[in-house]
Amino acid sequence: MKWITLHHARLDHIASSWLILRFIDPSAEISFVHSDDINKAITEKGIVTFDVGGSEYTLHHNPEECLFDLFIRKHGLADPPLAEVAHIVRSAVTGRFHLAPQAAGLAAVAAGMFHANNDQLFLQQFIPVLDALYSWASRLGKPLHDDSDAKLLELFHRFITQKYADRARKPLWVKEIAAIVQDGVDTKLNLGLADLAERLHANPGTLVPHPDQLRFGEEMRRQRIEKALQLMEEEQYSLAEIAYLTGFSDQGHFSRIFGKHYGKTPTGHLKTIRAQKGREEDDEEEYEDD
Repeated sequence: MKWITLHHARLDHIASSWLILRFIDPSAEISFVHSDDINKAITEKGIVTFDVGGSEYTLHHNPEECLFDLFIRKHGLADPPLAEVAHIVRSAVTGRFHLAPQAAGLAAVAAGMFHANNDQLFLQQFIPVLDALYSWASRLGKPLHDDSDAKLLELFHRFITQKYADRARKPLWVKEIAAIVQDGVDTKLNLGLADLAERLHANPGTLVPHPDQLRFGEEMRRQRIEKALQLMEEEQYSLAEIAYLTGFSDQGHFSRIFGKHYGKTPTGHLKTIRAQKGREEDDEEEYEDD
């Protein structure tokens, strides 16, 4: 069967292609089609599309999931080693590197291969990487990741940013946590609850007095977006490069989170930056003429 998605494939699309070939349709022919040609391509018989408008394999705006998860769920793939691979892929695609120590490495490898600018080559190079990851997961005996730690890490934001009375001062340890989070964003630190507790010389349990009020993951995403804004102002990098530099291994995920925070796309924001700079240059020229 022929499977089609859009060209300029990202980690999520390449990983999903591997999943199709290894677990869903071993004889699959996977093509990456330009957006101008997609409508013509999907009219052919025996075509299955993914992450294309109208496809049953389309993820609907869930920042904590990826296309890889959708394939696993739809095909009922209940394989423990594959679940471990899915956890790592999901962490890499959504930019939540603190959830899996392998995620940052997987994203970095994908970023390097992406710049080859050839989707088929990207897929062929990445298949052995995921084969090796699956082989490693098959020999673990039991999953490495612990969902309880992941959930706790996602809870910090509202606690860190909680509002105090006008005259009240935030405790010093709250400021320390904020500084550590920023350090994690700047250095791509794989930040976990145990690491955070160790750096604060605290018991992990004491860091989460009100778990239902905390959203640490949202704070990490917000700070990554702030860093992306700084890079966009410099106009030295493409949006794909900015996505990877700020921890969003998938440009589509970066665009969704950016839109959620600012109500417009990264492309739209770049246009605003350039228009603003153009106005400033015009004003300077007018001033000089005077």
